Parts: sequence; C-alpha cells; structure tokens
Amino acid sequence: MEVRLILGLAITAAAFTLAGMRVLTLYKLGRAGQPVEPDRLRQAGKRLWAVVTEVLGQRKLLQWSVPGVAHFAVFWGFLILGATLLEGYGALFDRDFHIPLIGTQAWLGFLEDLFTVAVLAGLAAFAIIRLRSTPQRQGRSSRFFGSHTAAAWVVLLMIFNVMWTLLLYRGAQINTGNFPFERGAFASEIVAGWLAPLGRGVNDVLETVGVVGSLGVVLAFLVIVVNSKHLHIFLAPFNVAFSRRPRGLGELLPVYSGGKPVNFEDPGEDDKIGRGAIEDFTWKGMLDFATCTECGRCQSQCPAWNTGKPLSPKLLIMSLRDHALAKGPYLLADSEEERAKLPRNVLAEAGRPLVGLPEAGGVIDPDVLWSCVTCGACVEQCPVDIEHVDHIVDMRRYQVLIESSFPPEAQTMLRNLERAGDPWGRGAKARLEWMSGLGFEVRVLGEERIPDDVEYLLWVGCAGSLDDNAKKTTRALAQLLDEAGVSFMVLGGEERCTGDPARRLGQELLFQELAQRNVEVLNTVGAKKIVVTCAHCFNSLANEYPQVGGVYEVVHHTQLLSMLVAQGRLVPARPVDATVTYHDPCYLGRHNRIFSPPREILGSVPGLTFNEMPRNKETSFCCGAGGARMWMEESIGTRINETRTDEALGTGADVVAAACPYCIVMLTDGVASRKSQGKAADHVQVVDVSQLLLQSVREEANPAG
Repeated sequence: MEVRLILGLAITAAAFTLAGMRVLTLYKLGRAGQPVEPDRLRQAGKRLWAVVTEVLGQRKLLQWSVPGVAHFAVFWGFLILGATLLEGYGALFDRDFHIPLIGTQAWLGFLEDLFTVAVLAGLAAFAIIRLRSTPQRQGRSSRFFGSHTAAAWVVLLMIFNVMWTLLLYRGAQINTGNFPFERGAFASEIVAGWLAPLGRGVNDVLETVGVVGSLGVVLAFLVIVVNSKHLHIFLAPFNVAFSRRPRGLGELLPVYSGGKPVNFEDPGEDDKIGRGAIEDFTWKGMLDFATCTECGRCQSQCPAWNTGKPLSPKLLIMSLRDHALAKGPYLLADSEEERAKLPRNVLAEAGRPLVGLPEAGGVIDPDVLWSCVTCGACVEQCPVDIEHVDHIVDMRRYQVLIESSFPPEAQTMLRNLERAGDPWGRGAKARLEWMSGLGFEVRVLGEERIPDDVEYLLWVGCAGSLDDNAKKTTRALAQLLDEAGVSFMVLGGEERCTGDPARRLGQELLFQELAQRNVEVLNTVGAKKIVVTCAHCFNSLANEYPQVGGVYEVVHHTQLLSMLVAQGRLVPARPVDATVTYHDPCYLGRHNRIFSPPREILGSVPGLTFNEMPRNKETSFCCGAGGARMWMEESIGTRINETRTDEALGTGADVVAAACPYCIVMLTDGVASRKSQGKAADHVQVVDVSQLLLQSVREEANPAG
C-alpha cells in the first residue's frame, strides 16, 4: 500500500512540475501580445452558450459524421472517465475507496465502462481515418498534409494506454474484492474473467501495477499534451469563449492598437498598425496559434489550397505558432543585456521578418498572404474558432500601410478608388447609365432627404452601375420593384464604393475615408432601409458601417424579392424551361447566413429544374473574387473561378445563377473559358436570380438582357 502511495504521489509531483513550467511559459508568452478589443470580454451569456454547443456539444465536429462521432466519444470519454481518475487517486490511500454518495451505484460503473469502450472504438476510427488519409497516399489533398502526424500517433497510443491500464486495474480490483461496483461495469467484468485464473496474489500485484500505471500514463499524457498540438484539449474552451461573437465572419474589426481602435486622423506615436511582428498580435491571436489542432479541416476547404496556391490556413497558423514559440525567449527576456546572451538560433528567429520571401527568412511567404480570398471557409470549419481571416487581413494592413508592399496590379484599383470612387475609375457621371431604356423613371436623390413615400434606397453599387453584366441585375431588380409597386430611389452620382476591396486588401485608411463619406451622405438624406444587389456591399453596409456611425436596415435584393413573391406582389407565372444551379456567394451565404431567399426565388419560378452543386451553403466553394482578388492576377495553380465553374457545369445546368456581381463576373469568365475549350455548351449562361424571376414575371424579359 505504501509503495503505490509513494509512487503515485512522486509521479504526480514530477508531472505537475514539468507541465506547470510549460504552462507558465506559454502564459507569459501570451501576455507578450497586445490587449484584445473590449468586446471580447462582453456578452458572457453568448460566450458560455458557444462553449456549451461547440466544445461540450461538439457542433462543428459532428458535421464531419464519422470523425465527429469518434471525437465526440473520445472527448466525452475523458470527461466521464475523470471519475475513474478520482477513484484511482483515492485507491492510493484506501484500497476500498469509492466516490461518496454515487461511488457504488451500478449506473456509474456502467457509464465508466461504456465510455472506456467508446474511446477505444473512437481510437480505432481515428487510426483507420489517418491510415486512409495519409499525406503519403493523398499528397496535398490530405487534410493532414503538413501536420505533425507522428505526434498524433503518439497521442493515440497514449490514450490507448490510458484505457487498457484502466481496464487492467479495474479487472484486478474485481478479483481482489476492492471494486466499488457490484454490477454494471461490464467491460471490467470481462477483463476480470480473463485475469481470474492468475489467482489472488497475482491480481493483488496487477491491481497496484494497474492503478499506478494508469495514473502514470495519464500524467505522462498531461506532460505530452502541454508540449504538443494537443494543448487544444485545455485551450479550446477559452479560445471558443473569447472568439468573435456570433462568428469570426462578416465584418472585419477596425485596426486596434493597445486594445483601442486607431484614430487615423490623429494616430498616436506608439500605435501599431496591423501585424508586423509576432508580438503585435493580441493575446487572443497567440491563443489561436496555440489552440490549433492541426486537423486540417480548414485546409481541406480552402479554395486557394485546393487550386494549387501556397496558402493553407492550417500551415499559416502553425508557422505563426512555431515562430512565436521559437522567439519566445527573446520576447520574455527582461533586458537587452539578457537578450544578447541568448543562443544564436533564438536571435536569428527574432530577426526574421513576419512576412517575407523564404530566402530572406520570412515566416509567411507573400504569396501565402496574398492568395487569400477571405471567403471564410477556414473559420467556418475550424472546430476551435480560430480567426484565420482576421490574422491575414491584419498582416496585410501592415504590409500595405507601413511597408507599402502589395501586388502591383492592385495599385490601379486603389488609385481608381481614391480618384473616382470606384474600382474601374469611371467616376460619378457613369453611375446613372444603367437606367437607359428602362421604360419608367427611376427617382434620383438630389439635395433633399428621402421622402416619406419612398420605402427603400437602392444602393446600386459600383458593379451594378458600371459592369455590363451587373447592370442587367440592377435593371432586373428595378423592373421587379416597379412591378411590385415598391417605391425606391437611388443616390446616383453621390454613391461611392463602400470600400470593401480596399479593406480586404489591407488599405484600412482608404476604407475609412470612403465609409465615412458614404455614411455622411446616407445620414444626410435620412436613409433607413437600404436594398443592395452586391453581397460585398451588403456586408459592408450592414456589418461594418456601424463602426463609423452608419446604422441602417439593410436587405439583400434576394431577401426582398423572396418576400414580395411570398406576399403575392410578384407572381412568377410564366414557365422558364431551364436546368439551373445556384452558387452561394461567400459574403452572402457563409458570412451572413442568407441561404434560403435565393433558393426560394428559384423554387417559385415554374418550369425550372434545380440541381444543387455538391458544395453549397456553408460549404460553398468561392468564385475567387473576394479579398480584393478580383483585382489581382491569379498566376499560381489553377484558377478558382474555373474550378467552381466545372462544379457548376457538372450538375448539367443550362443556367448558373448567383446573387452577387463579383460571382457573376468570375463565373461568366469561367464559362467563357470552358466554352472556348469545348467543355461547355454555347447556350450555358450565368445570370442573377432576379433575372430569372423577371423572365417569369414579365413575358418579354430575357435573363441575358
């Protein structure tokens, strides 16, 4: 008895010392980051609910069916089997120990054994998944490509060791008469049957070996966890709790420095713009890096990675984490004298640029940084709520605003925004050209406020005013609103770009200028209800303009049209004989959760046959235009828009429908490319859902006209 007590306490003290030293170092490293914005520490109820649903409920993981169920079994197995850990420590002091009140009840013994078996089944599933999905077999298509797979196998082995030593201990306990449960513990009873022929003396020894061995494996596992990617076991609840609510999607945060937004009109001398060094990230950013599970779900969904680009959200986070850990001694040193004494490798790590070419020692390759389309697929899939897009944009902000370093072709777009207020450089006079030949007058606001009889301000947007394809969407919407008797007005030449492409590129100063100017105009005319056709304009006006004083009721045109159809104010009566598929724009669907209205519109049109693409709604594949990528060349790998076009054509559709002008531009180019290669029929076209609705509502309407 004394031997097991001494051994048990000794290994506990050693393990807690080693683990505690590591945790203290990680805590100090996290504290080296900047403070977080105040909202991270508010909305306690919502944050608690997020932990309940995403951590305890494993909501995101269960979307992956078999892996999710296996992870659910292992996760809850460890929670439930915490009772056996308490029983094991109690048995160090008293062989007849049981948990007070419930420690001898059959349901507890059954539950413990049930989850022991469930964990073993989960481990078997994990092993099969990893063997079938190894990078050696699948290359880049494996979501484990780039992960520390050897460490993962070690952890699986350690969990297995926890389970079998636990069963050994409990089986021997039954045979020595020290087991607290008379019935219910079915797996332990099976093991006891195997051990019974060995006799009481051997089982006495096995009981001691089992209890000390079980506790020893758990403690060794603890030390491994805090020194590996499996640190997420402890950090995930905190990372989920402090993540952006309700999701790290939709709006981007303003530039924060020291926990406060930077005032670009009067910046402070110590303000840090973006992220130019690892210590410029907030402690939540550091927490993100440390929480990464290397599961690769983000990587498997990333359109850049899936089309041969160097960006993997997983590898980006891993690179930042590894750099933070390697630079840690430098960051935690108390003085320059202490830093000068650090090993050469630490000093070399401290001197690496955060963003730079590999040959220059850069942590993040510029091609990685500029490949991102900010579609949010990574954030959507991450089971621990890492905010990849925020970190990428923050690094872009430093590159653009401080280093003046960004893809040269984007300079034209930025210059046009500054000079003309739109990415094409057409100017205010061109913003009314879309009205020509409509057949009815569109009211344009002048100096006056919006009259009381006008229900909506139609925000036409740069594309809706200036791009030939997007003009068709604007005209279709205007005709449908006129048909439904909905009164609306437009700003005309007073509109400017919302600033979305500038902000996603990292040019926050230009975004602020454009947004503040637009908000001033909108507030002056008394805008309250705004309808938009562009998913990017929708996201900016609805989610980001409140940051600069613009609070409005913003609806996407598919929401309004779906409502008008439901109310009977628009009646799609004429059949449209076509097979259609629908592409979910990232900034409408994944970022803003608007999935049903476009499908409801298509479903209301008689004659249409609707074929859904395999990747749709939350898992929709980007068109390639987001993150200001529409204004940059795509010279690495295959084109994202062509990959998505192939998926659309694979449904057999005659018509590819979308609900964002960016998507329509990219998919139109993709279809044209495939037509030139003989891979698409000449009759295939790309249109906005409003054009199909108009064709059904008005006999003379043509979706392409």
